Amino acid sequence: MTEERRPETPAEANGAAAVFVVLGKQLKLLREKAGLNQREFGSLVGYGPDQISAMERGVRTPRPEFLARADQILNAEGLFSEVLPQVEEAMTKARTRHPDWYRSYAVMEAEAVELHHYCNHAVHGLLQTEAHARAVFAKRRPFLSEETIEKRVADRLSRQQVFERQPAPVASYVLEEVVLDRPIGGPQVHADQLRRLLAVSHMRNVEIQVMPTSLEEHPNMDGAFNLLVPKGHPQVAYTEVQGFPRLITDAEEVRKIADRYGIMRAMALPPSATKALIKKKLETL
Repeated sequence: MTEERRPETPAEANGAAAVFVVLGKQLKLLREKAGLNQREFGSLVGYGPDQISAMERGVRTPRPEFLARADQILNAEGLFSEVLPQVEEAMTKARTRHPDWYRSYAVMEAEAVELHHYCNHAVHGLLQTEAHARAVFAKRRPFLSEETIEKRVADRLSRQQVFERQPAPVASYVLEEVVLDRPIGGPQVHADQLRRLLAVSHMRNVEIQVMPTSLEEHPNMDGAFNLLVPKGHPQVAYTEVQGFPRLITDAEEVRKIADRYGIMRAMALPPSATKALIKKKLETL
C-alpha cells in the first residue's frame, strides 16, 4: 500500500497549488491552440519563456494582471478574467502562515525538553534583543504597520521565557559567522545583540557555536532549521522559507536533519572559542 503524500507547504495544504496547476494546463492548451510557442507568447505578455513554462507547470504563481492580458491575447473569452477573484484568494492563502502548524510549533517550543537551532543568516528569535527584533520587523518588506511591529516584537520576547522555565530545556545553537557581522539596527543595536549572545552563552543549559566563514566544506546548504524534542514525544524539525512554515514529523526526514546538525556542531568552533570570537568582534565595534 502506497502511503499518501502529505502536504509540504501551506499552499498545498489549503488547495492553492491545485488552482495554479489547473490554470497552467488551461494556459498551455490555449497558447498551443493560438499557434504560439512559449517564447512568442512570453514576448507578448512581458515574460520570458522560462517564466511561462513555470506557470504552465503550476510552479509559478500567475499574477492577476498577467491573466487579464493572457485572456485578451489568447482569445480566452473571459476564462481567466472570470477566475481572478479565486486566483487572488488562492494567492493570499499561499502567502499566509498556516495557523494550525504555527500554533503546534509554538506549543512544542514552549514545552520542549531540547531545542537545537541552525541559523545561517539571522539571529534566532529566542536570542534577539528587543531593539534587534524591532529593527528586523521594521525593515521587512512589504512594510508592516507600527501596530503589527509592536505585536510581533512582544510575541517574540514572550517566547524567550522558555529559558526561565524549570527545569530548563537543553538548548544549542550553530550560527554562521556572518550572523555576528551583520549590523542589524546599527552599531549600538548590534553591539547590544552581541552582548546578549554572550550572556545567553553563559547559561548552563545553553551552548552557542559559530560556524566560521573560512571553512571550505559545509554539510548543510539547504537553509536554517530548528530541531525540538517535545516532552514525551519524538524529535521533530521545523523550517520556514519565505513565510511558508513546515513542521516535519517523519522520523527519517528528522533523522537526516539531525545528522547534518551533528556534523555542523563537530565542525563549528567550540563554545569557549565562540565566546572569545564574539568578544573580539565586540572590541572592534
